[in-house]
Amino acid sequence: MKTTLRVGATLLVTGLCTAYLLWKIDVRETAEIVASARAVDVAAAIAIMLVTVVPMAWRWQLLLAARGISDRLGWLLRAYLVSYTAGQILPTAVGGDAMRIYESARRHPGRGGDMAGSVLLERALGGAATLALAAVGFALALGRYDVGAYLWIELVFILGTIVLGFVFFSRSLRRPLAAAAPLLRRLRLERPLRSFYEGVHAYRDHARLLLGVSAITLALQAVRIFAIWFTGRAAGVDLSPRVYFVMGPLLFLVMLVPFTINGLAVREAFFVSFLGTVGVGADAAFATGFLILQVSIAMALPGGVLLAGEGVRGAGRPSVGHG
Repeated sequence: MKTTLRVGATLLVTGLCTAYLLWKIDVRETAEIVASARAVDVAAAIAIMLVTVVPMAWRWQLLLAARGISDRLGWLLRAYLVSYTAGQILPTAVGGDAMRIYESARRHPGRGGDMAGSVLLERALGGAATLALAAVGFALALGRYDVGAYLWIELVFILGTIVLGFVFFSRSLRRPLAAAAPLLRRLRLERPLRSFYEGVHAYRDHARLLLGVSAITLALQAVRIFAIWFTGRAAGVDLSPRVYFVMGPLLFLVMLVPFTINGLAVREAFFVSFLGTVGVGADAAFATGFLILQVSIAMALPGGVLLAGEGVRGAGRPSVGHG
C-alpha cells in the first residue's frame, strides 16, 4: 500500500511539473540555450560542488568523534561521493543520506542509531544553515525583488526550523514527547523515531561543536550558492548573485522533497517559476535547472568510479575499521 502511494505521488508530482514545463517553455529554444551554454561556467559550478565535499566529510567526522566513533576522513569522503551516485537513482538528497547511513552502520556494527543521528543532524544543520541564508536573502529581497510568496515561504521555514531545534534539544520537552509513544508504537514508528531523536538529542551537551559545525555548514552553503549562479551565467542568465541568495536556500529545500528521482522536473519547474518572478524567460530558466542536473550527474561520477573499482577488487562491502 505504501509503495503504491509513493509511486502514485511520484507520478503525480512528476506529471504536474512536466505539464507545467511544457506549457511554459519552447523546447527548441531551450535546447539551443543548453547547447550553447558556456562550458567554463558549468566547469566552475562542478568544481565548487566537488571541492566543498571535503569539508563536508570533515564536518561529519567531527560529529562522529563527539559520539566516540573514529573513522578515516578518506572513507567518509568516499561515502559522501557514493551517496551522490545513489542520489541519481533514489529520491533526491534523502536517498543519498539513506545510503550513507546504511554503509556507515555496516561499518560500525551496533552504532546504527548514532550513525543515523549524525547523518540526520548533519542534514538538519544544513537545513538550518540554508534557512539562515534564507533570512539573509529575505532581507536582501525586501524592496528590491518582487518574488511574491517565495519570501513568505522562506519565513515560514525559518520559524519552523527554530521550533524543531527547540523540540530536539530541549530537556523539558522529553516528557511531553514521550506521551506520543503509544500512538507511534501502533503506527510502527516509535522505534525509528526514538532512535533518530536520541541520536540527535545526544549532541545537546556539545554546544561548541554544534556552533562550529553550523558555522562550517553556513560557509559551505554560501559557497554552493555561487555554483547555482555560475550555471545561470552558463545559460545566459544575467543576474546578481544576490538573487541566488534568495533562491538558493529554497532550491536546497525543494531538493529535499523525496518525490521524484533526483528531483527530476521539480527542480526545473522551480527554476522556471522563481526566475520568472525576476524577469528571466522560461527557456533560460529551464536551461539553468537542466544544467544544474548536469552538475549533479558530474558529482555522481567519482562515486560511480569508486563503486566500480571496489566491485572489480571485490571490496564492495565496507569493512569494519577505524582510522
